[in-house]
Order: sequence, then structure tokens, then C-alpha cells
Amino acid sequence: MGKIRVAALGDTSQEKEQKRRAEARRQTKDSKKQKVEGVGLHGGERVAVVEGTDIKPEYKKLIDEVEAGQSSGVSDQPAAKQKKKVKQRVRSKRYVEKASLVDKAKLYPPAEAVTLVKETSLTRFDGTVELHINLNAASLGEKKDFRGSVTLPHGSGKQIRVVIADDKTVSEVEKGIINFDILVAHPSMMPKLAKVARTLGPKGLMPNPKNGTVTPDPEKRAKELSHGQVNFKTEPDNPIIHIAVGKISFEENKLVENVSAMLDAVGRSKIVKATLSSTMGPGIKIATSA
Repeated sequence: MGKIRVAALGDTSQEKEQKRRAEARRQTKDSKKQKVEGVGLHGGERVAVVEGTDIKPEYKKLIDEVEAGQSSGVSDQPAAKQKKKVKQRVRSKRYVEKASLVDKAKLYPPAEAVTLVKETSLTRFDGTVELHINLNAASLGEKKDFRGSVTLPHGSGKQIRVVIADDKTVSEVEKGIINFDILVAHPSMMPKLAKVARTLGPKGLMPNPKNGTVTPDPEKRAKELSHGQVNFKTEPDNPIIHIAVGKISFEENKLVENVSAMLDAVGRSKIVKATLSSTMGPGIKIATSA
């Protein structure tokens, strides 16, 4: 396969230089071999090859550069792409002021962390209080993920719509109507739900025995989920859990109880680090020992 020459569109000077260099390479080949017909040939020979044909003066210098491996300042190859500069994230003045209230090296007791998370809240609406937990991967063994459920004593502050799967639900999903946050199903409904699995699966709404949404007693399970029980699991590739444990408007003692319930549900011995934060607010490291 012949050589591929790359031309830069819109750059006429570079294109001309590439053509000039291509012509120089052709002249180099022609200078070494030239066909001559019918002069002093032996029987049966029609063409002879003569070495050392003269080269046009305007190409001689360029040919010397090419053979010496030098560059005339224009390369046949496209210019190397410059590395994109990563813009450093610039925080707002208000965020910096709030973040300055947090000692990044300190582990705050849950009660102090809750007080601080309220003080550092940035939103004008009722922001969510989030708990981020880093687990010790070694404590999980060969499991690729870690999941479970917890009943937050005071709920998460989010109104959760729990629906028990039936024929009507399947029909609505087929039409693109989804009026629930959690779908609970009896095992006998799973074959029917298989028809809408491609719709529910990507949204995380497909009932699953692992999180208890497929159960012989869906009515009881639906009641539990409606009264503050939430499921949690690690990220797909990292032993990290993110979960909402309330709202900024919650009383401090209620947030502390929700945080403690979550830490107990995960298992404090598995936790490497836990951070509390409000929506768009700075993280606050908390002590996880009981």
C-alpha cells in the first residue's frame, strides 16, 4: 500500500510545501533510474536503465534535506494536537466562605457535623442532606457490590411513590406511563413484567429479589418502603455509597438519628470514611465509631 499524505485544509502554504516535497521525492527516484530506448542495446533489449540522471536545481537542496532526515519546518504529518488545558474549577465567593468553616482534617461527631451542615448550606430551597460512605474493599471479600436496606427513623424527606405491580401497571408502562418511584411485585408477576424489563431496567425500577422488591408479601413490603425504608448499594466500580438522609429543614436530632441508623445498617467496621454534605455544600468528615 502506498504512503498516505495528509493535507491540512485551509492552509495553502502547507499544502504547497507538501506538493513541493512530494515532487522532490519523485525527482529523487527518477534521478536514480531513467529509461533509455534503442541506444547500444543487445539483442532482445528494448529499454535500458541509466543511473545518475541530473536533478532539477530547485529540488536538489530539498532532496538533500529529505535524505538527511532534516525538516524544512513543514511536516507531512498533521501537527500534534495540543493537550487540552484542564480548567481549574473556580468556586464562588459564598462557597469559599462556607467551606472555610469546615476543618478538613477533623472528624466531627455526628451532632457537630449536622449543625455544621446546616450552617454551610448554600441553596435557597430546602436542600438535601447526603451521606457518602467509603467502604473497606477488603471487608467485602469477593463481592463486586454491597447492598442493603435501612429504615430511616424520620424518613428521607422525599415523598416516595410505591406501587404493587399488576396487569394495569404493566399496561401503563407499555404505553410509557410510569407513576411510581418503587415497584414491588409478587414472584408470579415477574413473567408479565419481563415484557417491560427493557423500559424499567435502565431506570432502576425493575423489581429485584436482591433489594426486596420481589416478595411473597408485596403489601407488607410496600408499606415498609412507604414509611422510610430505603435501599442502598455501592457504585458499580467503587465501594462507595451515596444516600439521602434527610432535608436541611429537619431538626438536628432527627438528622443525627437518620445518620446513625445508616451507619449501623452498613456496618461501622466496614467504613473507611464517611462524609456529610448538603446540596452543593462542602463535605464534612464525620466520626463513625459508635
